[in-house]
Amino acid sequence: MARLTIASAAVALILLVASAEASPAWSDYAGAFDKSLQFFEAQRSGKLPADRTVHWRGDSALTDGFSQGVDLVGGYYDAGDHVKFGFPAAYAVTMLSWGVLEFEKEMVAANSLNRALDAIRWGTNYFIKAHTEPNTLWVQVGDGDSDHLCWERAEDMSTPRTASKIDASRPGSEVAAETAAALAAAAKVFRHYDSMYADLLLMHAKQIFTFADTFRGRYDDSLQCAKKFYPSASGYQDELLWGAAWLYEATGDEDYLDYVARNADAFGGTGWAVREFSWDNKYAGVQVLLSKVLLAGGGDGDYADTLKQFRAKAEFFMCACIQKNGGNNVRTTPGGLLYVADWNNMQYVSSSVFLLTVYADYLAESGDKLKCPDAEVAPAEIVAFARSQVDYVLGKNPLSMSYMVGHGDKFPTHVHHRGASIPSVYAVNDTVGCMEGFDAYYNSKGADPNVLVGALVGGPDGHDGFVDDRCNYQRAEPTLAAAAPMCGVFARLAAQPAAAGNSPGYQPPQDTLHVGGAPLEFVHAVTNSWEYNGVDHYRHTVTAKNTCGHPITYLKLRIEGLTGPIYGVSATQDKEMYGFPSWVTRLDAGEKLTIVYIQEGGPAAKIAVAQYKTG
Repeated sequence: MARLTIASAAVALILLVASAEASPAWSDYAGAFDKSLQFFEAQRSGKLPADRTVHWRGDSALTDGFSQGVDLVGGYYDAGDHVKFGFPAAYAVTMLSWGVLEFEKEMVAANSLNRALDAIRWGTNYFIKAHTEPNTLWVQVGDGDSDHLCWERAEDMSTPRTASKIDASRPGSEVAAETAAALAAAAKVFRHYDSMYADLLLMHAKQIFTFADTFRGRYDDSLQCAKKFYPSASGYQDELLWGAAWLYEATGDEDYLDYVARNADAFGGTGWAVREFSWDNKYAGVQVLLSKVLLAGGGDGDYADTLKQFRAKAEFFMCACIQKNGGNNVRTTPGGLLYVADWNNMQYVSSSVFLLTVYADYLAESGDKLKCPDAEVAPAEIVAFARSQVDYVLGKNPLSMSYMVGHGDKFPTHVHHRGASIPSVYAVNDTVGCMEGFDAYYNSKGADPNVLVGALVGGPDGHDGFVDDRCNYQRAEPTLAAAAPMCGVFARLAAQPAAAGNSPGYQPPQDTLHVGGAPLEFVHAVTNSWEYNGVDHYRHTVTAKNTCGHPITYLKLRIEGLTGPIYGVSATQDKEMYGFPSWVTRLDAGEKLTIVYIQEGGPAAKIAVAQYKTG
């Protein structure tokens, strides 16, 4: 009997291991969805509820707005700082709401719908507070410059909490129309759960949109604080179309659809073909949202021609993302990740994946396909590409790094985030001062004491490289704007078996020996020179950057014409052949190897790759 029990346990262990191997972290979409909602809890400002799941956070900013006669307590901190920027926060709430509207059943199946609704309500409650009069909207609390000069916990905040507003004399159509969109989308979300609250949201949405449209102007022209942080490069016309489209979606009132149709050309909605979607540029979003109207059977009326133009531009975006746009595609890294910008590229990946996923579902429901210059693409293929991007984000990439904090075995542990990097107020009761935070925690090489679960950091560089460094704010800082679109996508993919429309995505390279090739980018520089015994000597510094997109695990360099000592590589038994130094076993994608050699007169040595392996 004992042997039978042991055997049974062994079989159970084998099955458990097999199950774990069959479900790598990058395919745990339900877990990623749960974690992404935790991130929104960690970003909350104000009085926190007793049932919160992020226990290292405490109450903060409990007097925001009071000195200016308004209650602005609550809302969300934007990123790794403690400023409440209304523009990206409103976009994040819009995208959270759109995710619920499209993937409500999937969120129910994941048992997380109520938490998603809570995340939306936390934002919309704040926007209602910020809308103090029909033509007045408070759009920022805190000063970016002074906030960024301090590294302290939200609970210890000592920086100015100055609030800024837009009104009839200082318009801000971008942020106002985006806030209207957020409230309208949320109103549709809550219609069947809390109809009175939905009515309240819709009332504010309509007033704020009228304000945005009546008093047109850029908010970064009206407010000095907006010029440096979140200025709008695309202007406000895309947000006016976006806000009107969401009001149509929430109300069914054709006056809003008529507004979009009348202004489609003048505002760039049917003219701009874009390859990005973000807190700033809404054109792709509005083009997809209005394509839904067409694909759902709304293309036979007065607006059919205009809606078809919106769809054409939406499909340009789709084709560019999936690399079938006749060469006019979104750039990708060697590992296959969409790459739009060096600073916080993950926000563009997140928003693109969301649009791809919802558009694929619109096509599937209508029985249609995506028609690209390079091919006709079925909805399942679009979802497969979107899945490949999500898999990359969650760890199926050249570094095997999950760019969601707390997900998988390997993720960023030095996040550019004040609250994560400083011990919790419940662990260290003493106030951590502004400069003390920099000295003791910002510059610390230690891992974050608080794991910012669910945060999507800025992500890798264009060659799939990533440095886990708190000072690397362009790639190590999480934002609301990056996190929000992915929430719905995680829920959607969790409900669909991977075999249905799955994409292999990034595939680790085989450990084969490559002869020649150009996996390294060499940059040569003469860094010193001197004369000795009548002979000129030169110190050459060479940086060899891994640009092949995969870790290099074996390297043999051919160095010809060397006349002096060399450092940073190890000589082999073969003449003029050198390998990694003893302290280097691999060179990850994007990393650099530094080689220094002394040359006695004459030309520089010639360096080339003879052999290498990736793995």
